[in-house]
Amino acid sequence: MTPPLPPPIVVAPLEHSKEEVAEAILRDLPDWFGIEEATLGYIAKAGRLPMLVARAEGQTVGFVCLEQATPAAIDVHVIGVLRAWHRQGVGHALIDAAAASARAQGAALLTVKTLSSRHPDPGYAATRRFYEAEGFLPVAELPEHWGPDNPCLLMARVLTP
Repeated sequence: MTPPLPPPIVVAPLEHSKEEVAEAILRDLPDWFGIEEATLGYIAKAGRLPMLVARAEGQTVGFVCLEQATPAAIDVHVIGVLRAWHRQGVGHALIDAAAASARAQGAALLTVKTLSSRHPDPGYAATRRFYEAEGFLPVAELPEHWGPDNPCLLMARVLTP
């Protein structure tokens, strides 16, 4: 017997209620967004940045906010997928849509910052593996970006035309 197909995931831009979407999803992910001040910052900035949302089975299950870092690079400022939807293809769909959006804007790179392997957090080890599977390469350690207790790793995905 073949396993059931995953539900279709539709990714589209969102123009309104962006802060509400970000808050609902980030609050479902305390292992990644457990620092309240940082979470509030992500939620507030989500209202000002371009956002793509993933919908499946009639609900919003994930989002990504993009920020122009340089003329050549667009940064994944924040991405979140409801915990119940992890490993269902939602993150992959969001990253593919983010890459397509960045390419359409003429960017050569899609970048993301995540917790470095200098920090032993197993959730972020899985996050780094996800980004690597999506074609991101480690570019630089930025140990002071988020402070010494949260060493930052800059990763980049080359966008081919």
